[in-house]
Amino acid sequence: MTRDRSRPRSTPGGSGGRTPSSTAEDEDEDAHPIHRIQRGYAAWARVYDWFARATASVGGVRAGCVRALDLAPGDTVVEFGCGPGVNVPALREAVGPTGRVVGVDVTGAMVDRARRLADRRGWENVAFVRGDATDPPIHGGAVDAVLATFVTSLFSDPHAVVSGWCDLADSVVVAAFAPRGSRPANAALSAFVRLNGRLFDADAGDPLDRLDRRTAAARRALAENAATLTEERYLFGTIATYAGRGRADERGR
Repeated sequence: MTRDRSRPRSTPGGSGGRTPSSTAEDEDEDAHPIHRIQRGYAAWARVYDWFARATASVGGVRAGCVRALDLAPGDTVVEFGCGPGVNVPALREAVGPTGRVVGVDVTGAMVDRARRLADRRGWENVAFVRGDATDPPIHGGAVDAVLATFVTSLFSDPHAVVSGWCDLADSVVVAAFAPRGSRPANAALSAFVRLNGRLFDADAGDPLDRLDRRTAAARRALAENAATLTEERYLFGTIATYAGRGRADERGR
């Protein structure tokens, strides 16, 4: 059961998303960016699981994202880049027992950990799917909301990817790294990106500049495709959340 919304939904057999267009930046990418992400996250799935859970409440970012989704009991929410399922408890609470949470992640090790978590806790209204967020494996049924935390920084063309997500749901919330805040915070963020250079393809150039451009592209996609856009900053301005609601053609109604 979902709210009555006017946005067209994905249909059985459809991808539900757009394939990112080729850009000049793609030439600097690994020949297979998805393989880069899979290798990176698979290598530290167990550590990431612990780290993500230990820091889930730090700064209020994840809780703020769930609030921004404006979920109601009975809604269906899809989380791209769900990892080991850190956001799922809050999402389940928001949609209630009649709602549904679908987690999508491209890394098999992450999906396996998320599924084991769901089994241990007996979550019957949760499903985890191994799939590519740039070509969402969403088939049939309605989706009320889409969430992605710290995922768009991995894409060479976040604008195309987030625009595709806006075709799936009327509520799309993205949390992303937002450099150019305080100097100490930026120094820490730069070190983090360089340490995980394979994930962020940050082997050359200014890693903060690349993050900045990708976060701006995700925001622009929401601004162009949603009726309204709101944003919040966290952790000394180094993390931004953007919430797009409604359709662009509904502006002014």
